[in-house]
Amino acid sequence: MILGYNTNGLAHHRWHDALDLLAETGYRSVAITVDHDCLDPWGPHFDRELDQMRDALERLALRSVIETGARYLLDPRVKHEPTLVTADPQGRRRRIDFLQRCIDIAAALGSDAVSFWSGAVRDGASPDAALDRLVDGCRAVIDDAGERNVRLAFEPEPGMLIATMAEFAELRERIAAPHLGLTIDIGHLQCVEDLEAEPITAHLRRWHDLLFNVHIEDMRRGVHEHLRFGEGEIDFRPVVETLLDVGYSGGVHVELSRHSHVAPDVARESYAFLRSLLDAASAPGPA
Repeated sequence: MILGYNTNGLAHHRWHDALDLLAETGYRSVAITVDHDCLDPWGPHFDRELDQMRDALERLALRSVIETGARYLLDPRVKHEPTLVTADPQGRRRRIDFLQRCIDIAAALGSDAVSFWSGAVRDGASPDAALDRLVDGCRAVIDDAGERNVRLAFEPEPGMLIATMAEFAELRERIAAPHLGLTIDIGHLQCVEDLEAEPITAHLRRWHDLLFNVHIEDMRRGVHEHLRFGEGEIDFRPVVETLLDVGYSGGVHVELSRHSHVAPDVARESYAFLRSLLDAASAPGPA
């Protein structure tokens, strides 16, 4: 596993400055949130920025994943809309087009995966009807990803149609493409799962073969608020030990999108925290 950071936590930095900062800190992966100020697919200088991003990742020896959770890129008035479960078919088509553009970006950059989520149901549609919309949208995206040899990492997200691992399992029963896997957010597990029945480490073991991407931050039970390490309830040592034990070799990306105003300090403290856990877990035991 390699340590990384999400650019949505460096919203006040130019993206190339953000990448320099992360590499200087010690990170070896970056979760690139495509947004109005970072690889905007509709921006006038997109092609040039894509070339610059590819060069920067190579120069800094950074791996990457592409994140698609920009808040207002597709709709300047409604957060995260439209989505794959939006009532309006044209809105769903716009989300599909965006995801396909992100797949193209991932292919150009050699990224490990494209991470995406379902969206929230806002029109009162039944769970079955909403799931049908999601499945149709996923299939369109999956076909495109397969052609480009890009992995897709679906993220269960609190408050959305697919919020829990059980709901992802239901989606997976409908769509079993080999390049459709998971983004697991450690904080989300703390927030929504019944951890007495199945702790975080059990989820990681159960889904390790589909684990393409990891988000990490602290969080409290039942409260979807991304917190700095030590401010929530998660015991991270067994999390790191389990990721090593199952052989996870992808990026573990800190996601603190509301801490951009103190990003340099938070990026450094997060790296130090995770590095110490990783070093301790990797150290050989007594002879």
